[in-house]
Amino acid sequence: MDLAIIEKLMDKWNHSFPNIKPFYAVKCNSEPALLTKLAKLGANFDCASQLEIETVLNLGISPNQIIFANPCKAISHIKYAANVRVNLTTFDSKLEIDKIKKRHPHCHLLLRVKAPNDSGALRPLGKKFGVLPEEVEPLLHYACNVVGLKVVGVSFHVGSIAQNPSIYREAIAAARAVFDVADHLRMPKMQILNIGGGFRSTPLFEEIASVVNEAVQDYFPMTNLTIFAEPGRFFAETAFTLVAHVIGKRVRGEKIEYWIDEGIYGSFRPTLYNSCFVGIKPLLLQVTEKSCQIYESTIYGPSCDSLDAVAIDINLPELHLDDLIVFSNMGAYSTCGGTKFNGFDMLSTPAYLVNSNSS
Repeated sequence: MDLAIIEKLMDKWNHSFPNIKPFYAVKCNSEPALLTKLAKLGANFDCASQLEIETVLNLGISPNQIIFANPCKAISHIKYAANVRVNLTTFDSKLEIDKIKKRHPHCHLLLRVKAPNDSGALRPLGKKFGVLPEEVEPLLHYACNVVGLKVVGVSFHVGSIAQNPSIYREAIAAARAVFDVADHLRMPKMQILNIGGGFRSTPLFEEIASVVNEAVQDYFPMTNLTIFAEPGRFFAETAFTLVAHVIGKRVRGEKIEYWIDEGIYGSFRPTLYNSCFVGIKPLLLQVTEKSCQIYESTIYGPSCDSLDAVAIDINLPELHLDDLIVFSNMGAYSTCGGTKFNGFDMLSTPAYLVNSNSS
């Protein structure tokens, strides 16, 4: 983990979103050093479970810096949030309102709405989370006027790795419509807009920021609005590099297959990590005349599952036992998904801190 990259990313965020507070999505990467660094740089935190809340609080971070951003929570987790005074959460169903009323009646709520358009997102979320337009008024009425909870704002998420900036504008317009419904119901004025995540640190980020900032000005001209976001990948992805050892090798004609001590049951979970973002660089311990030759290669993980393939048909120089392979951009949704499948402990991968700005 490179601390200097985290600092640069926070500077980039504050420059592009001077009025939007980042609530880092802990599920993306819960490395304590990362959370501590982000807290020192002024970030708040998006937690989705009791354990994530515990992780953040155990670092000395205030419960006021946490949003319990899971629209469907176990009752035991709601009770825990009440006990530790995490007093802001999301909801998108009547049953969730009832659970919160009974177990955490002092909690403030954000209505999670389904983004109108999630085209271009690598992983859309609207199928699982978010109310539909026709559900907004009944839920707001029930939460505020029937049950008596405080609905203080609106939350949405356009999907993971958004590629189409315009979908943020559509979602912000939909959030404005919810604010208008709340005014029609004569509810207390809502004051929070949570624009969710979907960000990566790429040139597209500035374009998304421009669209978001313009949409906020157009749809929310009021000056007392508090705006949150829930970036995860933006802060974690490029700050982490994974180094793995070659533990096995097989040569078949002109092709070479390697085994390394990391795999899809650790940092390379195929359902949560898009391998096209990963950089792969071999680090040879001994350089020979043959080191310049390039071979079609496949990299396997250590388990006995045939699906445990990290990279297939890529070009590499010939590697040998104990050589290293360096994988860049490995901070997002990687080690957090580790398991002990097949007896290989992928939960205990150590993290080493560096600062590339240091002399």
